[in-house]
Amino acid sequence: MTPAVRRCDVVVIGGGSAGLAAALASARTGAATLLVERHGYLGGMGTAALVHSFCGLYLLRTEPGAELANPGIPAQIEERMIEATGIGPRRYGRVDVLPQHPVEFARIADNLCAAEKTLDLSFHSELTGVERDADGWRLSIATRGGIQTTDAATLVDASGDAVVAGFLSIETVMMQANLLQRPAYVFGVCRPRSAEDHDPLLTAGRIVEGVRSGEVPDEALGLVFRASGRPWEMFGTIDLPGPADGGYDPLDPSCLGELERVGRAVATAAVRWLARKDPSWADAYISHWPLRAGVRESRRWRGEATLTGDDLLQSRRFDDETALATWPMEFRENTRGPRLRFPHTDDPCGIPAGCLKPAGMDRLFVAGRCISTDHDAQASIRVMGTCFATGEAAGTMAAAASGGSA
Repeated sequence: MTPAVRRCDVVVIGGGSAGLAAALASARTGAATLLVERHGYLGGMGTAALVHSFCGLYLLRTEPGAELANPGIPAQIEERMIEATGIGPRRYGRVDVLPQHPVEFARIADNLCAAEKTLDLSFHSELTGVERDADGWRLSIATRGGIQTTDAATLVDASGDAVVAGFLSIETVMMQANLLQRPAYVFGVCRPRSAEDHDPLLTAGRIVEGVRSGEVPDEALGLVFRASGRPWEMFGTIDLPGPADGGYDPLDPSCLGELERVGRAVATAAVRWLARKDPSWADAYISHWPLRAGVRESRRWRGEATLTGDDLLQSRRFDDETALATWPMEFRENTRGPRLRFPHTDDPCGIPAGCLKPAGMDRLFVAGRCISTDHDAQASIRVMGTCFATGEAAGTMAAAASGGSA
């Protein structure tokens, strides 16, 4: 018996920050919307990769008081996260960042989606094929139970890796391996002696001692720990250099798998060393691993418009802009920490609608880190606060283009 073909107005591929916002925005117009997510909960980098801060939510400023850059879904998620954690925005130099907890983010996403009657979720599902037809798109979606066929009037690629372009054999953009932003590996730590009062400089010095002794791998030199806001809990973050041969490829499963293996080995060695050598770390242990490494840059779409680093520097605005980019260009092309490049003023930069529309394609929209930008601009727009905004814009446009045909 041939399985029935499901029909939707809008299908969103990827349930990270951009895909979540796209699906919510689409469903709130009344469009029949399906969100396809490969893991068992939403949030992407903010949950599966344990990235524990929302960057890009706020305008750059010199005066006190964080001010949201984009209204709508970014503001709704910010409000719910502050209520959940009791922690408001924190100032670091010239930027404001909202600490977030991955557990709370997954719960917030669940609750937001449950409130939308025209939104369906397909967890543990992967897109395996895309075809264009007269009415829109025919999608093949793999689940543990088999392949499901879904027809959609419009489609949003919020995968982070431009996976739809890969299935359509459309030319995309990806930087050469040595210039790609390095991936992060984030892990949870339980530190019973207190997570809040640890001395970052002292910890860094201990790790240097461990590296010099040969008991801790060199990759641990950039390891940073931050308290989560919960008793005894911390997050550790390592920027991974990639393969020794320089062939880092965020689309290659063997490359990602090896990076994650290295991340676990480095984290284990570092925490064990600290527990042995520093009394304040006694009894500390790794409490949980991420589902995956935090990929910062991958394959991108070519759009009707392309946002550039010069646009960010000049704080350019556009007649058709759909969101504002406020985060500085944050380059992590090596493991020596971030290199920030700020605009000439604190004014935001607009993100044109054409960056969310693949060139030469209708009924297809893009959101998140794989929108049409150059390498420099991508270093700004990839953060979760901005991804919420481009996701909301893409979902709204997709719903309008669908015509409510389901």
